[in-house]
Amino acid sequence: MIMSRIEAPRDEVTGNLIDRLRGGLPADAVLTDPDVTASYANDMASFCPAGAPAAVVLPRTVEQVQHVMRTATELRVPVVPQGARTGLSGAANATDGCIVLSLTRMDRILEINPVDRIAVVEPGVVNAALSRAVGEHGLHYPPDPSSWETCTIGGNIGTASGGLCCVKYGVTAEYVLGLDVVLADGRLMTTGRRTAKGVAGYDLTRLFVGSEGSLGVVVRAVLALRPKPPRQLVLAAEFASTAAACDAVCRIMAGGHVPALLELMDRTTVKAVNDLAHMGLPETTEALLLAAFDTPDPAADLAALGALCEAAGATAVVPADDVAESELLLQARRLSLPALDAVRGTTMIDDVCVPRSRLGDLIDGVERIAGKHGLTIGVVAHAGDGNTHPTVCFDAQDADECRRARESFDEIMALGLELGGTITGEHGVGVLKKEWLAREIGPVGLEMQRQIKQVFDPLGILNPGKLF
Repeated sequence: MIMSRIEAPRDEVTGNLIDRLRGGLPADAVLTDPDVTASYANDMASFCPAGAPAAVVLPRTVEQVQHVMRTATELRVPVVPQGARTGLSGAANATDGCIVLSLTRMDRILEINPVDRIAVVEPGVVNAALSRAVGEHGLHYPPDPSSWETCTIGGNIGTASGGLCCVKYGVTAEYVLGLDVVLADGRLMTTGRRTAKGVAGYDLTRLFVGSEGSLGVVVRAVLALRPKPPRQLVLAAEFASTAAACDAVCRIMAGGHVPALLELMDRTTVKAVNDLAHMGLPETTEALLLAAFDTPDPAADLAALGALCEAAGATAVVPADDVAESELLLQARRLSLPALDAVRGTTMIDDVCVPRSRLGDLIDGVERIAGKHGLTIGVVAHAGDGNTHPTVCFDAQDADECRRARESFDEIMALGLELGGTITGEHGVGVLKKEWLAREIGPVGLEMQRQIKQVFDPLGILNPGKLF
């Protein structure tokens, strides 16, 4: 790669910082060209301010990360840890004068152990790369965010991300056994374990999962693995109303079924996917439910689930005959967000999670909010765990439309809390939902979280302005 020699203006403070950083890092690890550093300023969230970093650092070793943090502590410079910047809450957004600490070059899979069923990885390992690597050993790493081909394990840990298979396999937090973390002052701390069991002391590992880089910098992770499941088969069920589709979800979960995924697409989303990819999905339906099983006899499981869908009022139930047809149906679901983004050019993607029993109320409420504001809002949902993604489509060049988009986004979060849910199921708080975190956890909870932050980061240099 040809590195630009253009550098940002070097006032005394910035110049000292850059010199100190370069004193312990390779020449190509410190970027100061303002055009280059600007490309690291933000993640994929809308309506989240981002500052201009003083430098972007791309370390390859734990020792290099420690050098960055020691320098930042001595000079009182904020540090914003980053992965692939696929996040949707502004958690990776730079602040003015900060060091952006991009961990994408720390991308080694250090160990895959089929006996202990663990993988040991650096934070820059891409989710899909890990999944493929462990698959060669007959193992499975279940968390699969929609951006799994590009998002990193470190970013997944920072935001406690989920994915399509959460209904059966759970979220990232359930697979992180132990961590190596560089603290704000440069000390290296190890948390957790690599054993199947372990309850020694406070569970600091879980504390770091979802902390959005505000407590320390994850430089190594011990991850739990599972045996590789059989290839899954998928069923599609069409419904004349979202209420009927949500009733089917309740029947499935109450019946004790454990699908590998259970996803819902509303009419707006189905139309958007058809417009983008011409997949021939049934636009006459009000809701499309996708279910999958990766059991030894998935056809039988799908038949039982299909009967429950019909009892709930499904107008059509179509089980896939083979893996290829199943993948085609799942591709439609994975295209949902790009398709909605194409509707007006920009989207705000919410991730309100509600109890499964209130899923229908949330989706009906979103429809009312869309009508009130005159906007297109499509809903896709990890229906099996109540995690919805109402996606507000708007024209970023239209000031009034932007205002209505933001207002509708906030009303959806308020609705989620009213229904007994949470403001974020897997995307995190970042900048976008700071105000809403305070509303959800209350003043006592907020104060306790701030005190925890103070213990790990007394100078407040780690990802300032995020969470609270």
